[in-house]
Amino acid sequence: MTHTPLRLCVLDVDGTLVDSIHNIVAAMEMAAGVHGIVCPPPERCRRVVGLELVEAVATLFPEHEDALHRRVAESYKQAFQTLRARPDHEEHLYPGALEALDALEEAGVILGIATGKSRRGVAAMIERHGLEGRFLTIQTADDNPGKPHPGMLQRAMVEVGAEPGNTVMVGDTSYDMKMARAAGTGALGVAWGYHPVVELKEAGAHVVIDAYATLTDAAAGVWTQIGGTGQCA
Repeated sequence: MTHTPLRLCVLDVDGTLVDSIHNIVAAMEMAAGVHGIVCPPPERCRRVVGLELVEAVATLFPEHEDALHRRVAESYKQAFQTLRARPDHEEHLYPGALEALDALEEAGVILGIATGKSRRGVAAMIERHGLEGRFLTIQTADDNPGKPHPGMLQRAMVEVGAEPGNTVMVGDTSYDMKMARAAGTGALGVAWGYHPVVELKEAGAHVVIDAYATLTDAAAGVWTQIGGTGQCA
């Protein structure tokens, strides 16, 4: 009898599973307005998605002091809750995401999440899209160092008993790819998110996919490349 090592696929949320940039920008604009400062344009906001919130705010408003960064971060949380409560609030899953999750689970792959989103935000996203019970490990910046620190992935692997060689991180930003590399796992980039493909590759992506339909095969290829089982069936 041969033993098949446990395979773990950890996914980012914003820009990878759901398209949330419009809500992120709106909440940051509302938070900045509370404190009488001008929010940078949407393109700059896209650049910081995935970072721990206070770090993201500090990156957007480097001319201000740390105390203001923390106040803006709290205002951002409140603004996002306000937006989430509106009846027209939407954060669509990217095309093919559900089918890809189904395919990975059918192949015996354990699913997880690693995100800069708050745990409350992740819970709301899971409930909104009916994803309860799909993710065995959920890591957020509430409980771990922010990306690209490898802590989220390291904790995810401990929680489910996976090894780096059989773990792959799926994300849309350079922070995801750098986190994966630092943790010794596979780094699988997606082309539909918030950082350009060239940056994903420069940050260490083993492969970048253009559609969720190719995720299962791409993950198997990455596991083979980094010395894992390479098997998805």
